[in-house]
Amino acid sequence: MFKLVVLYRKPEIPVAEFNGKYTEHLALIAQVPGLRKAEVTRFTEAPWGQPDYFQMAELAFDDKKALDAAMHSPEMGAAGQQLRGFAKGLFTMYYAEVRG
Repeated sequence: MFKLVVLYRKPEIPVAEFNGKYTEHLALIAQVPGLRKAEVTRFTEAPWGQPDYFQMAELAFDDKKALDAAMHSPEMGAAGQQLRGFAKGLFTMYYAEVRG
């Protein structure tokens, strides 16, 4: 299994406003072809104090080929454009291979 992992820094807009926009974003993500699972984790604290990141999204695909196809789909393009509209500069993306 392969994942697109997205880490978000704390938004500058009110969290409630971010949550509303992010809910709309997840509705677009749900339409991405080949998506097996989408999971969002909100960080609450870190062992040393405040976490460096606000939340993490993990989008799971069967394999790298399915992830690559999804990344080039019109649905992912629309979701990316929408995300950049309210969270530009707040997120970092990584590809990850699930092991074990």
